[in-house]
Amino acid sequence: MLRVFLAEDESIIRETLRDTVPWGQYGYTFAGEAGDGEMALPLIRQLKPDVLITDIRMPFMDGLALSELVRREFPEMKIIIISGYDDFEYARQAISIGVDQYLLKPITKKALLDVLEELKKKIEGERANRSYLAQFHREAEEYEQYTRRVFFERVVAGQLSVQEIYESAAKLDIDLRAQCYTIAFFSVLPEASGSAEVYSEPGARLRDALLEHFLKYPEYVLLRWNLTTYAVLLKGETARMEELARRCVETVRSQYAAYAPEQNWYVAIGRPTQRLSTLPACFEEVSRLWAYRHILPQQHVLTADSVSFLTGTGGGNSQLDRLDAGKVDPAILWGVMQSASAQEIPSFADEYIHSVEEALGSKPFCQYLMLSVRFTADRFAASLGVGRQEAFAPLTCLDLVGRNVTAADLKSYFSAILLRMVELRDQASSSQCRSLLKQAVAYIDGHFTEESLSLNQVAREVNISANYLSAVFSQEIGATFTEYVTGKRMDRAKELLRTTDKRSGEVAAAVGYKDPHYFSFLFKKTQGCTPRDYRGGGKRP
Repeated sequence: MLRVFLAEDESIIRETLRDTVPWGQYGYTFAGEAGDGEMALPLIRQLKPDVLITDIRMPFMDGLALSELVRREFPEMKIIIISGYDDFEYARQAISIGVDQYLLKPITKKALLDVLEELKKKIEGERANRSYLAQFHREAEEYEQYTRRVFFERVVAGQLSVQEIYESAAKLDIDLRAQCYTIAFFSVLPEASGSAEVYSEPGARLRDALLEHFLKYPEYVLLRWNLTTYAVLLKGETARMEELARRCVETVRSQYAAYAPEQNWYVAIGRPTQRLSTLPACFEEVSRLWAYRHILPQQHVLTADSVSFLTGTGGGNSQLDRLDAGKVDPAILWGVMQSASAQEIPSFADEYIHSVEEALGSKPFCQYLMLSVRFTADRFAASLGVGRQEAFAPLTCLDLVGRNVTAADLKSYFSAILLRMVELRDQASSSQCRSLLKQAVAYIDGHFTEESLSLNQVAREVNISANYLSAVFSQEIGATFTEYVTGKRMDRAKELLRTTDKRSGEVAAAVGYKDPHYFSFLFKKTQGCTPRDYRGGGKRP
């Protein structure tokens, strides 16, 4: 039921309207009344009615002044002005304020009910549109939007001025207004980008729960960074940044505990900055912190403080016997080859060498590091079915072994070998990826008219994780899962509108939309015209 409030200084008229209009029969409930605008305003603020009926001439505050204040505070509220004065100036002012209806006294019950019925349809239509728009945005944001990632990449690369950042963000409907910012990375189960991930119900629920949380709050701007990692831009008041970071960590921790308690989880968070122009430096820091999930696999929360404390790099100790042997475990290198992206390798190499810098004065130790990564890479290439000659032929850094090397030499050496292994890994998985993607697209093309079609359903069908399918789909197809399905449905809808006499509701059902109103909304949103206009020739491909 819609709520209506009446402001009228003549008690007889007020009581007559209150008591004789069959509000309930027309979908309304009488929420309250007042004898003038001054008394009405606080009640309106408290009751928040859907419709305000107000006399234009009242003591203390007249109807025009009241309407102007209400329109400013409650822009969606409908306003009916009633007046005994057939005066053009009053009507002109009412129109300029945005009043919805202007009725002259004496008011007949029929005239008022006609207006109320018209406003009811208008309110319900606007609410439906807002609901459909919200659903459209949820569907559009449920999975990674490629354009958002491109925008984010340009921001953190320092390619956009502050003005360009705001302008581009506005086009993508991203609100970046805030006092303070920082960037966080969090892992999505499982941490293995070298091959397709088998579908699992807990993994799908974990991913959905994490995305639902971060998409829910305006303080977080979420996007996928790579197959195993999501990035979050945290924004808010400076005093709240610590709380937002803590909530981010707690969300990842609690969702892993609920859905994948046996799996490791990681969150890396950079230090806050009050300038959008310094986000590239923040991103550089969080990328380096993110590399430490390989170096310190038992440390789940990676910050400048936690990494500094755990690595113990601040003491300047140069004695080899003080080195933590766990830092040079070949399993760390194997894990990087298996799961890291190519973009991560330079940061990992920097931080890995930095983490053992207290021992770099020892030539035998430096040689051990180079041989360790070389032999680990040899084994890893063999696991991919790649021979030693093929694996190492493109590399020009191998002659560093046996020489005196600097920290910079070691970083270059590590980067070159690790990048080569990541390249081989990705090549080995690409054919499998293409085959799985072909199966997924074929399944979608055969089932897109089913309302129940979802990313999880397709992932189950081809036996890979929803997380992996979502990432690969957008990278290879150039559109998100939802965008692809919507495109298929719209193309089919246009075909039906051109070649059949089916009603819009029948077309909606035929292409996978249970709600015909949402179908019409989505059709207009994506095609630029209504289904009826399209059928009439309003727009053709």
